Amino acid sequence: MRTAERHVPETEASTRERVLELVVEQGPVSAATLAHVLELTPAAVRRHIGHLEEAGQIVVHEPGGPGVRRRGRPARHYVATDAGRAVLSDAYSDLATHALDFLVQVAGPDALDAFAEARVTELERRYRPLVEQAGRSLPDRVHALAGALTADGYAATTRTVGAQGLALQLCQGHCPVQDVAEGFPQLCEAETQAFSRLLGVHVQRLATLAAGGHVCTTHVPLAVAPARIPVRHGSHAAGAGPKTPSDSSQTTTSPAGDVTEGN
Repeated sequence: MRTAERHVPETEASTRERVLELVVEQGPVSAATLAHVLELTPAAVRRHIGHLEEAGQIVVHEPGGPGVRRRGRPARHYVATDAGRAVLSDAYSDLATHALDFLVQVAGPDALDAFAEARVTELERRYRPLVEQAGRSLPDRVHALAGALTADGYAATTRTVGAQGLALQLCQGHCPVQDVAEGFPQLCEAETQAFSRLLGVHVQRLATLAAGGHVCTTHVPLAVAPARIPVRHGSHAAGAGPKTPSDSSQTTTSPAGDVTEGN
């Protein structure tokens, strides 16, 4: 009996998701507006609002600024919580996964690669001015890239590798497309190539959240000065900057981003 009480019919669940979507998109929004837009009865909307409030996915919006008081009881307006937005994020991930599956079936793997490249091209367009403002210092450019990623919700940080600081690791503690990238690693690969172009050096992805890692980790060698890498693929040696000599050895960077030392 308890199991039957907990079961929510599919149509009921889908309608509740539509209510939540509208609150996310238009909140603060009133129950009357929800009923009008979704063509539901006031009683049905109140029922869904009650369930969403109980689940902690929406709350009543409390206006912060001064306003004109109206007679009678003011209509309640609702906004989504972080938990409510997370529910929709999961739903959107499922939709995106199905859409990319369909893309591969209809147009082939090359179409998926083109999609991944188009996605990071937009990322590069937004991030490049921020990275360029950091100047020619590669550590400063990495820190600028981490700041841009954090602003987009990637929770990015940097850390020095080794006592001599021959490299930095760019770590992303969150990935908005993690669930989708689990089935389509091409998204991660395209992102890594975008980092190389933005920083002007060849970088190496050591771990990803999508593949089960604790964080997404990108190895950035500091043994070469940053140089502009062509936006498109096909260049490797031409993108490398001048080598930086040390006191007793010469440090080079392989195309994969590994740091090696030789006398």
